[in-house]
Amino acid sequence: MNWWKKLKKNPLARLGAILLLVFYLTAIAAEFVAPYDAYISQPSGALLPPTQIYWRNQTTGDFIGPHVYPTTQGAIDLETGDRELLVDFEQPSRLGLFVRGPAYKLFGLIPGDIHLFGTTGTAPLNLLGTDDQARDQFSRLVMGARISLFIGLVGISISFPLGLMVGGISGYFGGALDSVLMRLVEVLMTIPSIYLLVTLTLILPAGISSAQRFILIVVITSFVSWSGLARVIRGQVLSIKEREFVQSAKAMGAKPLYIIVRHVIPQTATYTIIAATLSIPGFIVAESVLSLIGLGIQQPDPSWGNMLSLSTNASILVLQPWLVWPPALLIILTVLAFNLLGDGLRDALDPRSVQR
Repeated sequence: MNWWKKLKKNPLARLGAILLLVFYLTAIAAEFVAPYDAYISQPSGALLPPTQIYWRNQTTGDFIGPHVYPTTQGAIDLETGDRELLVDFEQPSRLGLFVRGPAYKLFGLIPGDIHLFGTTGTAPLNLLGTDDQARDQFSRLVMGARISLFIGLVGISISFPLGLMVGGISGYFGGALDSVLMRLVEVLMTIPSIYLLVTLTLILPAGISSAQRFILIVVITSFVSWSGLARVIRGQVLSIKEREFVQSAKAMGAKPLYIIVRHVIPQTATYTIIAATLSIPGFIVAESVLSLIGLGIQQPDPSWGNMLSLSTNASILVLQPWLVWPPALLIILTVLAFNLLGDGLRDALDPRSVQR
């Protein structure tokens, strides 16, 4: 467990691990954390800014604790493009923890309709405002985390076993099989991943659901992501297969596939763990880019990528920046967290690395 002690002493790796833990726990318990249904529009609530929280009653001046008021959009100023906000100061709604809200039927980790926070009155609390369809931006951000975060885990669960097996077989057997597999790997490595993804997603059948599109994106991304791993594993296997424990297994009559799976591949675990951690951001960015340009997860299903698609509207960037910065910031923080954790794992697991 010496590597674990080294990892804990790395403050940047700890920061990355804490960020990822918070993000993934939030995504798993999304229905509990999100105060509203990510698909339901609020009446007269399109493009509302983040809700202002008050502490004193705006009518009487009495201190009543944190609360909000019903807010709707009024007329548009034709000169500036700003919208007038209509606030009903006669109906304060207190903020609270573990309040009742919409009941979700799927993935409900918390029974019933209890949510982490919300209001006890009729006024909604839109922490990050609402989008152009009057849907709560924070709730969509939390629900969209499931696709944007878990696409990386699903992706490496497909690409890494494939890369490990191809690299292991190629390095162990060598000869003509090695040549054929490595030429295939080299061809795949020469194909620009983003252009291949765009091309393949353009030919996806029309009318498929977001769940089906999610699976297809993962499969396509995984298909173009295993070749680099296979090449590195092949180089490691060339060295590992000459060691005494592998030669002993051969002498005892063990089958080649058993030797590869049981004795050779486990010796590459250090590199595999590090590579997996550093590869997940690639899947997250790929999904975000595809969804941003309209080829990934489609509305109304939320993902961080398609929430960023609003940034293509210049007026949104200027007048409603709260719709763009939160998903962009979360993507940046997630990629940074994985890179920090991956660097920490590399320093802790690789004995040849220089400890900082």
